[in-house]
Amino acid sequence: MHVDPSNEVLATTTFTGEHAAWIDGVTMPVVWKRKHGKGRVFYSSLGHVSKGSEVPQMRTIIRRGLNWAAR
Repeated sequence: MHVDPSNEVLATTTFTGEHAAWIDGVTMPVVWKRKHGKGRVFYSSLGHVSKGSEVPQMRTIIRRGLNWAAR
């Protein structure tokens, strides 16, 4: 994933290469925020499965991001 340098990265993940050797050791942003003109953008790639929403920390990240973007 290409990331705009003006994004403020809030969380990253580092891949092990278990599923694809070419990404072994790659660190990628998974949660970021930015301002766009007068608007705000919050992005999260967390939650590929619905069970992820049961994790309290993930709910907190999403809630805080949406609150920030809605201001």
